[in-house]
Amino acid sequence: MDEVDRILQAWARETPDLDVSPLRVLSRVSRLARHLDFERRDAFAIHSLDTWEFDVLAALRREGPPYELSPGQLIQQTLSTSGTMTNRIDRLAARGLVERLPDPRDRRGVRVRLLTPGRELVEAALADLLEREQHILDGLSVGEREQIAALLRRLVQPFEADPA
Repeated sequence: MDEVDRILQAWARETPDLDVSPLRVLSRVSRLARHLDFERRDAFAIHSLDTWEFDVLAALRREGPPYELSPGQLIQQTLSTSGTMTNRIDRLAARGLVERLPDPRDRRGVRVRLLTPGRELVEAALADLLEREQHILDGLSVGEREQIAALLRRLVQPFEADPA
């Protein structure tokens, strides 16, 4: 019996006319997401990074050399807004982790490039994060991990489907 089971029992008692069965899955996903956020914050804090900083730096690092994306691509990958991303890029640039460059294909455009200190920082933070996340998954077999990943992919897919 976990906290979600207790919540479900209380709702069933208090609102017997409502089907609260979606909470069986989605409340657990929500609670797990919160726990993972706490773990990530702790992993990144060791490197003096906030979660959003890691997300932006990681998006650039995953791109491969020359580690560049447009602000629009960063917005899409980090699920943020334009105003938020401008502020984030400014803050990361002030720390010497990224730089803004003119887009050679669009005179009005900008590219954001990951600098060496940013690359080194995000790689170290990623290593610590993966160690923590591996520990979280230690109780599951490879098959169970694959099954959970496939089911979660099906749940996330409608939210992230390409509208085109």
